[in-house]
Amino acid sequence: MKLFKKLGLMLLMLVMVMVAQAQQSAAVPYEAAIKGDKAAFAQLKTLGNKGHIVAQFALGFMYERGEGVPKDSAQAVAWYRKSAEQGNARGQSNLGAMYARGDGVPKDAVQAVFWYRKSAEQGYAWGQSKLGNMYANGNGVPKDAVQAVFWYRKSAEQGNAWGQNSLGAMYENGNGVPKDLVIAYMWQHLAAYQGYETAKRAREALGKIMTSAQIAEAQRLSYEVIL
Repeated sequence: MKLFKKLGLMLLMLVMVMVAQAQQSAAVPYEAAIKGDKAAFAQLKTLGNKGHIVAQFALGFMYERGEGVPKDSAQAVAWYRKSAEQGNARGQSNLGAMYARGDGVPKDAVQAVFWYRKSAEQGYAWGQSKLGNMYANGNGVPKDAVQAVFWYRKSAEQGNAWGQNSLGAMYENGNGVPKDLVIAYMWQHLAAYQGYETAKRAREALGKIMTSAQIAEAQRLSYEVIL
């Protein structure tokens, strides 16, 4: 189960997208803007108004978090939407999250799913894990454990700790997949390796009901994924 070999082509395509966005990001004065540099913020806003998708996302993020500007959820939604409508996967995922929480817009699970899906279909790991969660909970879509596993797996295989933890839970409970404590432990171990506290607790709990041989096998499988 060599993760990077298995996903080589997909990752190459994702890297190409990231490189293109990084080239755009180089011209975005985000770091200075969040430190309160008014000239940098004005430049960022000018870029956003001209359709620069990375600047638009950055403005949305700043307004959502209250970094460099007063926190303003409605402005965050407006800028995320501009970025999302141009196809920015991070903007799409974050706009979905705003709809999911009802933050800056009326709470709307269907719209959250709509934007999560657009992000997920571009290969963005956070969009994939969030879409999986919507299917797992029947939020904005009919509850579907198989679809939840499908999207969690896509996220997990890209190394997203939240997706790995969620996929591990599905295997632990036999939800959407046959119950398999070894595979559950493997995914929790991978997420825990990244410092994800929820996964650390889940791994510890699993370890109490597994044999030493099962734990050793799960760890071996996790190392194969990493290597």
